[in-house]
Amino acid sequence: MSIRILTAALAAAIGLGAASAQAETIKIGVTPGPHAQILEAVKPVAAKKGLDIEIIEFSDYVVPNTALDAGELQANSFQNQPYLDNQVADRGFKIESVGLTVNFPLGIYSKKHKSWDEVPDGATIAIQNDPTNGGRSLLLLQDKGVIKLKDGVGFKPTVADIIENPKKLKFLEVDAAQTPRSLDDVAAAAVNTNYAVSAGLKPQDAILREDAKGPYVNLIAVRSADKDKPWVKTLLESYHSPEVKAFVEETFKGAVLPSW
Repeated sequence: MSIRILTAALAAAIGLGAASAQAETIKIGVTPGPHAQILEAVKPVAAKKGLDIEIIEFSDYVVPNTALDAGELQANSFQNQPYLDNQVADRGFKIESVGLTVNFPLGIYSKKHKSWDEVPDGATIAIQNDPTNGGRSLLLLQDKGVIKLKDGVGFKPTVADIIENPKKLKFLEVDAAQTPRSLDDVAAAAVNTNYAVSAGLKPQDAILREDAKGPYVNLIAVRSADKDKPWVKTLLESYHSPEVKAFVEETFKGAVLPSW
């Protein structure tokens, strides 16, 4: 072997060794459905940058933040800013947003009615029983002129804050993950898009739907102590890559919107 070839081989080996030394593995918590699917698309992009991602799925909206705060995860990707703010205020988590991901416009769905106009007076509407998502559903209904809420309720209104309800609607509060199942028993239900997709609902078929822009864009959260670590920048660059944006647009066809 010539000196030139030997030198090149040695340089390549050193380069591979350096790349291996720099490789880092992180665990990211997600909810099933689009969040998990998108992270699967992020994984190969991040791997090329020396960051290995292990995706951990959770079936609810509370445990991913608990696990992150406890150090069992390095990041999570499933929630919006109002929900994170509420969790931090209620539970004292030392976690925060480091970047935006995608928007899941909330929808009101029905198996019994093809349009909102068909929903009769006195009908029962299922909404989420947590303050952020339930409040979001009430704000959607107010935005569409269905109800009116007290002034100054912010992002977390409750059923008790309704001051005008012309159709005399009744509200059934259930766990967010159970809202698709409630559709057999109620006139309509507010369903977060990730749960709608998992249940086989088509977001485009919602009889009422949020506008695309608003405060409910989803985010990546990390522990406050980790926010300036190099892997955070790598994770965001990978998520915000053209490859991932194309995946979101092609896979979800408008049901999930890139927000970067």
